[in-house]
Amino acid sequence: MTSTSFNPIQMQQTAAVPSNQPLALKQGQVFNGTITKLYPDQMAEVQVGNQKMIAKLEVPLKAGDAHFFQVTGTSPQTELKVVTGPMAQSTSPTQQMNQLLESMNLPKTTEMQEVLSHFMKAQIPISKEQLVQAEAWMKTLPEGISKTDALQVMQKMVELKMPFTNDVFQALVSGQKTVGMSSTMNNFAQLLMQDKALPEGIKQNLMQQVQAIAKPFDAETGGLVLAKSVQILNNNAASISDRLQALNMLKEAGVLPQNATLQNWSSIQSTPTQQTQMQPPQMQQSGQIVQTILATKPENTAQLVEQLKSWTTGQNLLTNEQKQQFTQLIERFSQLPPSKQTLEVFAKQVQEQLIKAFTQNIPERLFTQDSNGLSAKDHLLSLLKPETATIAQNEALMRNLVKVGGESPQPVIQQMMTQADAQVQSSMDSKAMEHALKTVLKGLGISYEAALNNKSADLQAIAHQLKPQLHTLLQDAQITPQLKEAAEMLMTRMNGMQLSSGENGHQHQLIMQVPLEFFGKKMDATLQWNGRMKDDGKIDANYARVLFYLQMESMKETVIDMQVQNRVVTVTVFNENPDVVPLAEPLKAALKTGLAEKDYQLSAVFIKPFEKTSPVKETIKTELQEEHSGVDFRV
Repeated sequence: MTSTSFNPIQMQQTAAVPSNQPLALKQGQVFNGTITKLYPDQMAEVQVGNQKMIAKLEVPLKAGDAHFFQVTGTSPQTELKVVTGPMAQSTSPTQQMNQLLESMNLPKTTEMQEVLSHFMKAQIPISKEQLVQAEAWMKTLPEGISKTDALQVMQKMVELKMPFTNDVFQALVSGQKTVGMSSTMNNFAQLLMQDKALPEGIKQNLMQQVQAIAKPFDAETGGLVLAKSVQILNNNAASISDRLQALNMLKEAGVLPQNATLQNWSSIQSTPTQQTQMQPPQMQQSGQIVQTILATKPENTAQLVEQLKSWTTGQNLLTNEQKQQFTQLIERFSQLPPSKQTLEVFAKQVQEQLIKAFTQNIPERLFTQDSNGLSAKDHLLSLLKPETATIAQNEALMRNLVKVGGESPQPVIQQMMTQADAQVQSSMDSKAMEHALKTVLKGLGISYEAALNNKSADLQAIAHQLKPQLHTLLQDAQITPQLKEAAEMLMTRMNGMQLSSGENGHQHQLIMQVPLEFFGKKMDATLQWNGRMKDDGKIDANYARVLFYLQMESMKETVIDMQVQNRVVTVTVFNENPDVVPLAEPLKAALKTGLAEKDYQLSAVFIKPFEKTSPVKETIKTELQEEHSGVDFRV
């Protein structure tokens, strides 16, 4: 359907080469031009489209004649060779094209004529080698790619001086697709699971990352399972059997050590590590607080108390009541004579109180983070596993907990998993969607090359992203042809996003294709952002154009076009399902309120069916129209 083509992107990229820029020519390129002025020494002014250039001609020509020229030299001056004789104004484009094909000894195939016709019409110089390569691509276009889309990609490659190679062409063509990312990921995952030749370590790392991308809420589900397990362990009224099942699951998942028992599971970790004894860590994670207390010398108790009070005040993952209780605990400790024994007792009390607090808060603050980017489950994990861990390691641990829980045959564990899934589903909101998009994009590692230039980047976390792992996989000699093809296809899709994104002066364009899976339902989401940069290099938030191309199981094909002009937002939703209208009406107020919180004003929401001609393309050409068909929600 034309509605989900990337016509807006192509049009903007085509316009990205300003007409006032000097024409940059390369040796071997062919173009159509008209001689406007003649100068001594066979120099001439040549009109090419709406631009003019001064060049030296190999033979004298007459002013006013139109020819096809080929660049034979660019330094120290542009030198042109006449490829065809003078063409009268009455000469048709087909006649001009046939004359050029004959003079350059090029085949008169349908594909060659289509390529040459496109570049002649666009007035863009192209070399003979590029024409031959373009013809070959036109003969073997990937499934689902139209000739028009392919020609636009070739034009972009020439205009932006990209390497005219098959890798770049395939990447750009893939970058234009708005569907298929999920199926590409799924195909790769299936072949990876079936592969028996790969080293187990490489295979496991790849599978873990693919699963993290496919199920972006697994870490949150794991957090709920962790909280429910700890609640069972703390509940002395629960049966021994249930408590043992929860304990064994946490041990199998690696959350608790193998020597943990029902009596010592919370206290077994309450000893300072060698690192904290030498140098107390910064108090960010709650587990570091316990370790800091244990490592504090009695004479430094007063300083410790002030640090704890400051941490409590700034911890937004604790309720006001919990903060008050924790502050009271600190006050009682400060009244005691400082000693190693009182510090150890205090550390135990702090650990127990914080375990209880964060266990209670995980469900209510599932997608909330504190000022250090830590969630309630991160804090709870740090209390159970005090050895310093990154957020990425914590999430991997939570996904493993979900895996272990899902494989358990025990009814109490299965009930826990069902409740956790239902609770995550009921907690879906804008924060959850933002979390899912960030998780998937980070997991894909599309721009990992740029991240490597950041000196503060976590190289270990980057190495676990999918794209760098695919690079490693493709260099493995043991990889099967089928898996290699699937990996290359996935890599091509990711490279296409980068190549389709770009900048031209203050104008920027960003394209992201995100495979999403929510509670068994898969969808492809493509985001295209067009905006501009301010003089200070920051994004101008007052003006933007955002297009969402969505393929969903229930709503099917959907395009959302959001335009921002001077912080006034207009949203147009294209969908063929009439049920969208009553579903959207209750969300209008929430959208208006959410935008207002970010200092944006909602102007109108329009819901329309797809048109035969692309509605997105029309809105690119004109400003927002006064009259609209379909269903309008004006605010």
